[in-house]
Amino acid sequence: MSRRLAADSPTDLVQAERDIRTRIGGQPLDFAAMAAVSNIYRAANVIRNRLERQILAGEDLSWAAFTVLFVLWIWGDQQTRYLADEAGVTKGTLTGVLKKLEKRGLTRRCAHEADGRLVLVSLEPKGAAVIERLFPAFNMGETSVSNGLTEEEKHQLAGLLRKIIRSVEDGGRADNGGRAQDGRQLAEDA
Repeated sequence: MSRRLAADSPTDLVQAERDIRTRIGGQPLDFAAMAAVSNIYRAANVIRNRLERQILAGEDLSWAAFTVLFVLWIWGDQQTRYLADEAGVTKGTLTGVLKKLEKRGLTRRCAHEADGRLVLVSLEPKGAAVIERLFPAFNMGETSVSNGLTEEEKHQLAGLLRKIIRSVEDGGRADNGGRAQDGRQLAEDA
């Protein structure tokens, strides 16, 4: 059986959306929202899988491990709770990722100087060398997966995705003047 939500041709995903609408179309659903969110999810998974296979696998890094190295490279030492949030993983997942990175000598954990209960994560020189060597190839992968878009479309897409992120992080209120999608005033803003 084929994977209906995977794309073997440009029309496959559109057909999958038509199939879904046919199956549940009698319900009062927001099909435009469903298509937008499901395509964000599909695109993220396809991109992640491609970059993991083509770029990160050569360094034996997972997406989460790469993201941890990137965050430490850009913003420096981080408390584990902030690092987990920035990397988009749970603290439990971060613990496993850090164990692997530390074993390879890429990162280091130590007690926070001001509060020994807190754990601070640092990028080791070997970790910095890995991310500095790897990031240009990763960016080439980003370029490859977005090469079907014009520069203007890339900027527009990035802006729209930021708007969705803000909306989700703000509980659905971003850029809508405190109104629900149907225009109703939200209760806490009334």
